[in-house]
Amino acid sequence: MKNNLVEQLINAQLAFIDQEFSQSETIKIEFTEFYHWFRKHTLKEIWSFEYIHPLIQKQILATPASHFLIEQIAEHIRFALIHPSNDDTLIEDIIPVLTIDKIAQYVASKSGHRQALIKRIVNNPSFSSMLTQLIHHSIQDYIDNSMVNKKVPGVGRFMKMGKSVLESVTDTNLDDTVKHYLQKNIIKISQLSEQVINQQFDDHKLYHFQANLWHKIKKVPIGVLRQYIEINDLPKTVEMGHEIWEHIRQTDYLKKQVYDGIFAWYVRNEQHPFDLILRDINIDESLIQNELQTLLEPIIQKMMSSEHLKSRARIYLEKFYYSDETLKILGIEKGA
Repeated sequence: MKNNLVEQLINAQLAFIDQEFSQSETIKIEFTEFYHWFRKHTLKEIWSFEYIHPLIQKQILATPASHFLIEQIAEHIRFALIHPSNDDTLIEDIIPVLTIDKIAQYVASKSGHRQALIKRIVNNPSFSSMLTQLIHHSIQDYIDNSMVNKKVPGVGRFMKMGKSVLESVTDTNLDDTVKHYLQKNIIKISQLSEQVINQQFDDHKLYHFQANLWHKIKKVPIGVLRQYIEINDLPKTVEMGHEIWEHIRQTDYLKKQVYDGIFAWYVRNEQHPFDLILRDINIDESLIQNELQTLLEPIIQKMMSSEHLKSRARIYLEKFYYSDETLKILGIEKGA
């Protein structure tokens, strides 16, 4: 049963809340005060690792991406690729030349890593097979289609005769002889290849190669990327990327990586106040007072104008004013 005095108190309080929170200065003050309170507490005081990890585990690893999200990713990539500004923006406009120079110096200085990579490549059976076929075809092409063979009279007949003599002496054909030689000496050839490649890609030459490459591409518009990406295939390629993620997110490997990564971050920060943690992601008092307050103020004002906040507040005010303790303070008998 409603009580007239209680209803007047509730209505007066709701009117007061409405008046206070319709003012932007009140919203600004409350946001700032909340930030001042929040920033002093450490991570450990507010959240435990046992709360953070299951939440991330559920939202990132256990929850599949929606079909709509996959479509949006493909659409945003397509939009970025077809944007008109790509045709007027050069590569050098978005990539600073000093950074390119630093990268070139860094890559060129990694002699040990580069030499180890070259060694692994040239000693790979696939490289040996490719090199054998390349040399074999080059020799065969020289014998069969030599410029001398074609232009000097009689030389062609001499080359064929020499080939026939060699085949009769070795009791095999020249093609097999060349293959046998290459297979027998491929280790030496690979070692020679390694030396030649290292000579061609020493620190000095590699740096200048990268510098020359930069000078060739820096004036190229970004729109040239469209030549290398099938825009119409983006839904398919993004879906294939999604399939990879769908598999890896369910593996024990990624679950372990996420668990250990979150744990390491938590241990490093559990004693830090949120002031420092928020500062790491560029959230400070200035942002709270200006950008965030400006961003959220229209939301709160919309809540006030739609009566949402007042209706929610009324529920709890009624619980408070019609409670036995409050009615006793007001000297009102329950049900009166």
